[in-house]
Amino acid sequence: MMEPRISLVTLGVTDLARSVRFYHEGLGLPLREGSDVSVVAFFETRGTWLALFPREALAADAGVPADGSGFPGFSLAHNARTREEVDAVLDRAQASGARLVKAAGDTNWGGYSGYFADPDGYLWEVAWNPHFWIE
Repeated sequence: MMEPRISLVTLGVTDLARSVRFYHEGLGLPLREGSDVSVVAFFETRGTWLALFPREALAADAGVPADGSGFPGFSLAHNARTREEVDAVLDRAQASGARLVKAAGDTNWGGYSGYFADPDGYLWEVAWNPHFWIE
């Protein structure tokens, strides 16, 4: 069973440095310590984090075209406690009518993740991240 929470909202941005300045310096969102803002930025907010990731890279990570035909420019994320939970949530999503977009697998950042699209095509990443946990 998928726990009722959204861990991350990830925006696919066209200029990562500009977006980091906007959200951090402009809006004052707290940048997570240790974020490599040349790759991805994480902002801790109450309940759900905001992540900024280059649009092309986010589309590539999900395995969808970046031209807007299969990608609205953002994804929702659900952090799981284990790799097995990632698989279980992806299986349940598929059994409930979701389309598996990217099968779960090891990531280049040391975690385990996969993507599904809900019945309206919205992308969800289901991930286990050994580096941090988001309640």
